[in-house]
Amino acid sequence: MNCIVTAGPTFEPLDDVRRLTNFSTGRLGTELANFLAARGHKVTLLIGVASTWPGERKAQSVKTFSTTADLCAKLKAFSKKKVDVIFHAAAVGDFAFGEIFTETKAGEFAALKAAKKFSTRQGHLLAELVPTPKIIAELRGWFPKTKIVGWKFEADGRRADALRSAEKQIADCAVDFCVANGPAYGKGFNLVSGRGRKHFAGMAGLFTALERLQVEGCRLEKFTRRKLAAFNLQPSPVMLQNSSVVSAPLLSAPSRRRGTAPRTPRD
Repeated sequence: MNCIVTAGPTFEPLDDVRRLTNFSTGRLGTELANFLAARGHKVTLLIGVASTWPGERKAQSVKTFSTTADLCAKLKAFSKKKVDVIFHAAAVGDFAFGEIFTETKAGEFAALKAAKKFSTRQGHLLAELVPTPKIIAELRGWFPKTKIVGWKFEADGRRADALRSAEKQIADCAVDFCVANGPAYGKGFNLVSGRGRKHFAGMAGLFTALERLQVEGCRLEKFTRRKLAAFNLQPSPVMLQNSSVVSAPLLSAPSRRRGTAPRTPRD
């Protein structure tokens, strides 16, 4: 299968020498790309230039990105090509710098012109932070037939909060799956879909499950096409979408007894 894996952090410049970024190292996305490449898949790794993970990058194609806008443009450039699955594990920054203000003697704030380097001689500065575009929300529009796996790293709250955030990403952004992790979730990962949840203690189990999602989907799609071709029929987009749904044993749905309401699975 043809895969795109995003990894590492974006950054947003304050000036030519300072930037706003996050602590993502790019390790998870890099190792996922390595795993998929070793399994014989065609992998493009889009990795942040600020990534610090020193491990080898074994994807057949490795491209770097800088800002959110740069990553956005690089992903959109693939939209005219056949992409089977996108694993969007990059840590896209939530904010970029807006205007920079200095306080006047009258106690008012005046916007400064862009500079190659803001000087400390200007005294205290006030930086405006503006939200960056949500790339995950744009992917379905660019890749209507591609299976999309998002990530939800939550720092605050509890495990149940992280899982709810993952489910909300699926509903809001029309992604197929979302991986929940971070301090709020605790150790390990949870692969969430509209059909259920599955916990994995480490990356090895998660990577195997992520590969299985698309491999089984491709097999089912080919099976659907062969069966329809035997009757000289053409598959509809709905048929193909339904044929690529992950098999039931992979994700555990809430148990339900006849005559009772569905129960929320334990975290």
